[in-house]
Amino acid sequence: MRQRNLRVVIVGFVLIAMAIGFYVFMQSIASTSTDPVALMQTVGTVTGVVTGLSFVIIIFGLIGKKGKSKKA
Repeated sequence: MRQRNLRVVIVGFVLIAMAIGFYVFMQSIASTSTDPVALMQTVGTVTGVVTGLSFVIIIFGLIGKKGKSKKA
């Protein structure tokens, strides 16, 4: 039977929350930038990559690992 790794799932959700927070924070700073469009394109790319990796981490955590089989 596979055991879910809840620590990995929690880390995935924390990374998603941090990526969203980073995006919102940088959106408030973008107006003071010399090129806000390029800044937000870069921030959006980084946020998308981190969110995608977080989803993969969550999936691997939910799939889990094989438990030790007990042979009699």
